[in-house]
Amino acid sequence: MNAQTPVRLAAVGEAPSEPVGAPALPRPTRPAHVIRSDAEALDVAGHLAEEFAKGASERDRTRRPPAAELDLFSQSGLWSINVPKAYGGPEVSYVTLAEVIARISAADPSLGQIPQNHLGVVAAIRTVSDHRQKQLLFGEVLRGARFGNAFSEFGSKRAAEFETRFTDEGDHVVVTGRKFYATGALLAHLVPIVALDDEGRAFYAIAERDARGLTVIDDWSGFGQRSTGSGTVILDQVRVPKTHLVPGYLGYARPTADGAIFQIIQAAVDAGIARAALADTIAFLRTRSRPWVDSGLDRASDDPYVVHAIGDLSLRLHAAEALLEKAGLAVDRAVADATAETVADAQIAVAEAKVLTTEVALDASSKLFELAGARSTLAEHNLDRHWRNARTHTLHDPVRWKYKILGDYALNGVKPPLHAWS
Repeated sequence: MNAQTPVRLAAVGEAPSEPVGAPALPRPTRPAHVIRSDAEALDVAGHLAEEFAKGASERDRTRRPPAAELDLFSQSGLWSINVPKAYGGPEVSYVTLAEVIARISAADPSLGQIPQNHLGVVAAIRTVSDHRQKQLLFGEVLRGARFGNAFSEFGSKRAAEFETRFTDEGDHVVVTGRKFYATGALLAHLVPIVALDDEGRAFYAIAERDARGLTVIDDWSGFGQRSTGSGTVILDQVRVPKTHLVPGYLGYARPTADGAIFQIIQAAVDAGIARAALADTIAFLRTRSRPWVDSGLDRASDDPYVVHAIGDLSLRLHAAEALLEKAGLAVDRAVADATAETVADAQIAVAEAKVLTTEVALDASSKLFELAGARSTLAEHNLDRHWRNARTHTLHDPVRWKYKILGDYALNGVKPPLHAWS
């Protein structure tokens, strides 16, 4: 197997009989657009969301990797929105970045999730890289290169433990290991690999997607987030130049906003799923649902119990969105001035947003069927994708531990731990 082996996609519900490596995509032939303001970022996201929504259900049905959509997405300039102004980027606020992800995710949460690690790695480069490395890697991003990820490992005891290592060979390092949940790697141009040095420190070794020995297998079989391509990455003595070796561990050796940035993007994806589920519930109630036999009403949308439930969901979605905005402001403060206090404030604000976005995404996508009725379960509508996406995506960071972080901070003044899940 190698990165050039033709891809074979599994049908819905079918796992590939043999792992197959997927070919790398070419780099863009022209530089990506560079967005110049927060307002432009939101406007572009709105237009793209309208386009992405058109094929979202069918992509979910068929597990089709969104290659053309990702090209449109990254060439739009939205994948470079947190590149610092000093390096030619827009450096929009994290309030705006979270709203961009929420808008895209309301249209197609797989497309909303795919850039999560890309944007997180961009933030990490800002935190830990030297000037020369920032110039090099930010330049790649501004030209339209997409980072994937090869972070998590299937067999490790805990999520933050890694067996993948690299050896030093002069101007290169050589990486060997196996990764899973590699969202974005399938359609990336560059693949950041979390690998340990001989001291056990975690680096991002950013390899070319078509590097010799790097194989991406499209074997993601999760029932939700089907078109994220979150499969397996096999690393067989992959050579990475030291210019592309980013000391990621430094982002957690002291208080920085890096973990909160990874997390706020996750919360934004869930907010988008909740928006879509609630919007589809309302549309179905208005156009397809029948009132209950004992109601004496002509329209399901006039049922007082339905009206109450929609009001409750709308309220909780708006509360989650308000906390997401508050979290973005806290992240902006921590990026501008990273202290133990500003970073803890950002982590707590993001944890609050993550709790509510998780809960409302799950509730809205489940209540959809209770309120809209039996016909809403028909396969032709594919409305179950909202719950499948919510249930799958919210498993990334269990809210039971967010409650623990929030309670320990409020009760005992214990600051959250410093890692990518906090």
